[in-house]
Amino acid sequence: MKKKILSMVVLMSTSLCSFAQNGVGEWSFMPKVGINFTTMTNDNDAKTRTAFTVGGEFGYVASPKVALSFGAMYSQQGCKAKFQGIDGTIKMDYINVPVIAACRVTDNLSVKVGLQPGFLINDKVKISSNGVDAEVGLEESYKAAGMDVTLHKFDLSIPVGISYDFNNVELELRYNAGLTKILSVPGGDGTKNSVIQFTIGYKLGL
Repeated sequence: MKKKILSMVVLMSTSLCSFAQNGVGEWSFMPKVGINFTTMTNDNDAKTRTAFTVGGEFGYVASPKVALSFGAMYSQQGCKAKFQGIDGTIKMDYINVPVIAACRVTDNLSVKVGLQPGFLINDKVKISSNGVDAEVGLEESYKAAGMDVTLHKFDLSIPVGISYDFNNVELELRYNAGLTKILSVPGGDGTKNSVIQFTIGYKLGL
């Protein structure tokens, strides 16, 4: 009886080890959707804007502890602000391309860090006054206010985060710290993106 139990334990252990080993070298795809809490640095008038993000990432298991991923995310960014005393919203829409390395801390928990180029595809300023909304181009709005501002179409940021996965579902909290200026003025420091992002994704084996 003891021999049968021991044999079953060995068989189960072998199966589990084989399953773990088969994970290494495998690819997956994960569609994701989430919420952005985004603002701009070096701007005292900037307030957090709540917006939307959606996209997907391809993942590769490099070792039992390390995985790599790259993908594309449509990301609504910008901030809330006041323009000459009027409430407004700076809307900057990006296609971000995160390249991430993940280190597994426990069976379900991972920490992540990477590099993320982003490409601006749309920019607007929405101004609301007396129940009337109006939208104009971002650079145009600054120039109309007499400000010499340059809008940069390329953004580079460092994403750092933590994720928890169960049954192919992954919850992730990520902070994207901007490295490059998205708006600059002569002789000024310029502003950079600052984005806290919460997403949920579902991992599909390839």
